Amino acid sequence: MESVNELNEMRHFYESGATKSYEFRKQQLLKLKAVTEKYEQAIYQALYIDLKKSPEECWVTENGILLTEINHAIKQLSDWMKPKKVKTNLLNFPSSSRILSEPLGVVLIISPWNYPFQLLLKPALGAIAAGNCIVLKSSEYAPATSALMKKMMEEVFDKKYIRFVEGDGAVVVPEMMNGFVFDHVLFTGSTAIGKAVYQLAAQNLVPVTLELGGKSPCIIESDADITVAAKRIVVTKFSNVGQMCVAPDYLLVHHSIKAQLVEALITTIKKFFTDEASSVEHYGKIINEKQFDRIIKYLNDGTIVYGGKSNRENLFIEPTLMDNINIESAIMKEEIFGPILPILTFKNHAEAVEIISKNKNPLALYVFTSSQKNESEWMEQVSFGGGCINNASWHLTNHNLPFGGRGFSGIGQYQGKFSFDTFSHKKSILKTPTWFDPSMKYPPFKGKLGLFKKFIR
Repeated sequence: MESVNELNEMRHFYESGATKSYEFRKQQLLKLKAVTEKYEQAIYQALYIDLKKSPEECWVTENGILLTEINHAIKQLSDWMKPKKVKTNLLNFPSSSRILSEPLGVVLIISPWNYPFQLLLKPALGAIAAGNCIVLKSSEYAPATSALMKKMMEEVFDKKYIRFVEGDGAVVVPEMMNGFVFDHVLFTGSTAIGKAVYQLAAQNLVPVTLELGGKSPCIIESDADITVAAKRIVVTKFSNVGQMCVAPDYLLVHHSIKAQLVEALITTIKKFFTDEASSVEHYGKIINEKQFDRIIKYLNDGTIVYGGKSNRENLFIEPTLMDNINIESAIMKEEIFGPILPILTFKNHAEAVEIISKNKNPLALYVFTSSQKNESEWMEQVSFGGGCINNASWHLTNHNLPFGGRGFSGIGQYQGKFSFDTFSHKKSILKTPTWFDPSMKYPPFKGKLGLFKKFIR
């Protein structure tokens, strides 16, 4: 456990101003890039141990995507840090206005186990770029990756600047947050734990970014390209064995194409993972027995159309499609976070919207359609964090798009410049010259109402 004294050392280091210069921030980003490149093979090995991820999947979803964002941040850092000139209204003529981005201070970043590498270090690079000191709390459920990240961070960063914390999150996080007032907390994980973190932060009015989960619907309209839809749904739903917060949680398929889509999904699953996914190197495993036992219960909530095989000893659950789902069953009330995909049908938008509204404000929404009208209607009818049209989950790979939820799926956003903004305070500055100082601005005000109405409107 990190003592209050150690956290106070970080506060003193931040207050020294050492982290604020462009040169310092850039150097730290370069260090993060170098150590990520140095330990590439070790990263693959650790993620294989924890989640049975292939090097290819790691590159796309973990260390490769982190390096892409580091490169982007290094390239854009100078521009992000520059004061931004904004217009000044007539009332304040001839003043000038600008916005300064100021670091928040000492921030806490808490990551989950499903993408243990990038979901800790991707927000961290935004905090580095913004000029903060950072406490990193990794997930204890991905121990191999956590141990490696600790080694990497302590090899290149002073503990007064970036401190890596391990241990039971239910114990470590409350101890830190009750003993030290952070300037921001970013948490990625379940809604239930997010609420607990939010309550801890609220005691000292600490701002938070909460990246939570939810039931992300995937809508397939009657005019969708079924073959393409099947491929793009399967590749994302069963990536990381479904243990992804933005994986399609359930399908809403127009009733007229259900049979065709199911056939296409089964064909695609067999093509991507063969008839024996347990022997496929690029098909991962469930993180632990607790999660395995939770997921496996969902198989009782409907009819298995395809898959359903499992092995608790190997933490294996086959890619599974389910039909005849009761809308009130657990599988439709809880985030699945596993390789089980319920298939529901709809006849019209109103029917589909009613189903979605039972778990409102999903983290993501996916729509497969060839119609601009359908596309527009879905984008307007449903409130959600982010999403894709004729794709699923890939919006996370574009650092020009913010990532975040709303309501029960999250608070705040990060990714690319949005990470820099999340870990910065926008300081508003109005500069007024002294050579022009009209008396109308000062008392007595009697008789000036007409003038005021001309300038303030």
